[in-house]
Amino acid sequence: MTIEMEINDRDFLNSPPVKTVRFGGNVAEMLVKYKRGDCTDYELLKHQLGDPEIKDAQIINWLQEIRSCVTQLTKEHEQLIYTILRLQWVGRSQAVVEEYLAFLSNLVTAQTVYLCACLKMVVSHFTPKRVTICEAGVDMSDSDDEDENLARNFDQSHQALQLINRFVPSTSRFLMPILQENFPFVQKSSRTLECYVHNLLRVTVYIPSIRGEVLEVIIGKMLKLDVSVSRADIEEAEEKMEQNQGAEELNEEGLFEMDEDVVADQPSRTAVMGHPVAERLDVLMAVMMAYIKDICFVNGSLHVGRTKELLRHLLCVFDKLILPTHASYHVQYTIFYLCSFRLALAEAFLDHLWKILQSPSQPAVLRQAAAGFMGSFLARAKFIPVLTVRACMDLLLSWIHHYIDGHDSSGRQACCDISLHGPFYSACQAIFYTLIFRHRAILEGNMKKGLEYLQNMNLERVVLCQLNPLKVCLPSVTTKFAAITRKYQVVFCYTIIERNNRNVLPMVRSTAGGDCVTTNTNPLDSYFPFDPYLLKRSGQLIEPLYQVWEEPVDMELLPAKKRHQVRRHMLEDEDDFLDEDTPKTEGIVGMTPSSYDSNLQSPSSVGQLPESL
Repeated sequence: MTIEMEINDRDFLNSPPVKTVRFGGNVAEMLVKYKRGDCTDYELLKHQLGDPEIKDAQIINWLQEIRSCVTQLTKEHEQLIYTILRLQWVGRSQAVVEEYLAFLSNLVTAQTVYLCACLKMVVSHFTPKRVTICEAGVDMSDSDDEDENLARNFDQSHQALQLINRFVPSTSRFLMPILQENFPFVQKSSRTLECYVHNLLRVTVYIPSIRGEVLEVIIGKMLKLDVSVSRADIEEAEEKMEQNQGAEELNEEGLFEMDEDVVADQPSRTAVMGHPVAERLDVLMAVMMAYIKDICFVNGSLHVGRTKELLRHLLCVFDKLILPTHASYHVQYTIFYLCSFRLALAEAFLDHLWKILQSPSQPAVLRQAAAGFMGSFLARAKFIPVLTVRACMDLLLSWIHHYIDGHDSSGRQACCDISLHGPFYSACQAIFYTLIFRHRAILEGNMKKGLEYLQNMNLERVVLCQLNPLKVCLPSVTTKFAAITRKYQVVFCYTIIERNNRNVLPMVRSTAGGDCVTTNTNPLDSYFPFDPYLLKRSGQLIEPLYQVWEEPVDMELLPAKKRHQVRRHMLEDEDDFLDEDTPKTEGIVGMTPSSYDSNLQSPSSVGQLPESL
């Protein structure tokens, strides 16, 4: 809407006059006087532009004059420019917004020295404005979550950024550091983090060249949240919240009828996480998954090109951040969710993991992590068919047998050394773990062919080799693997397990209360990245895709000594598959040998994606 239209449409009889008080002459004259050393009118202009009570008509008049002189606003006038950039323009009338956007376009075109300042101003509007709250002398200031115009303000901010990007092609090069520097502290409210991440992802839609860097920044922040809280802490917080809610319901019962609005609000209450860090992570995971779906689907159909490009970006971030991070429980489910859209995506991810595992040029710790991801993904992803599971197991077993051949032919006495054979043991554990979860699917339909396939895997050679993988793998994995292979008479493991148990040497550790004797049940320091998902909101998307652990009912097939051990598992949570083997790391950020903030770089190359998905 132009100023002329606004004047023509105004009802002079029924509306009050617009207050447009001005000081001094026009801007051109002020700049001439300023150059001569007369700063009076210039300072009055800055003061009026900085007035929080300034009217829309005043803003429009000043901006129109400033635009006509923009070529004169060089570096010496930066204080005037910074005053204009601090002006609260979002949320004002459409006429003000349009005039301000025109000013920004003229400024960055004529005076590129102000580009970064303009970008910082726009990015500052990516979170709700800060409100000051003080309770009992404590500053509780945070974002204003109740602003009804928040969506409109964000739209106007993105409109400004798009204009700047259109007039200055190099915008993306200067924008990325600003986006990273302005990322809110991870302890901010979930609403502040949600808004900022949503707006960062929205930027990648119209500036796709920075998508990879934006995803790296976001996932890096999410990983810090993920590793800062243990599964035990999340589960404990959920139990306490459920107990508190149950107590509240008991107190309210019989006293009064619950209001309809309160009843309607119950689903949203139950979706809130009890642990504040888990709540923030859940909100961000929900935003990420919504973004992934919006990028990959156009009018309800999967867009192959956009999906492949997004997978490439996520795999790069996976190599750089997710794979080297030990004991992250949720962030990797972004790739899990993306891979569920089509089988070719899951196969590309598995191929990527396989290349890392078999590459001798990769650090051993990353090869072991890749094996853990591969086994966990094959075991837990419902959308992976049996044929793909078998193909991956064949690849793993072929590599394992080749590894055993190499040590048998060397003539040297092989020993159970994790530092030398870590990737081998992790690959073996991946096979055992996958077979535990998927053996029923392999045998269903045609039991005879299924049993023939299990026999041809030659697992007996793997179990009996001098490297002795059963001694290194997690006890819960070896116990269940032994039960299954005994049931189908594929391989008998209990003799080896008992011998390994007798040969385990306890470790003496000095503690404040004296020396204690412990046994390391997880020498590989392994974990399965796709263990049960604990976050509620985003978990609704994961649940239908996820294979939960189902305890076998034919308990009598197990030896008596092992039967009580499996029964103990059944009394625990339905999917606490590894609880007794997982080391407790409360208060410790679990990482691979390099710290999270180090510059450990995995290969930038990614697996080759199929030409057609």
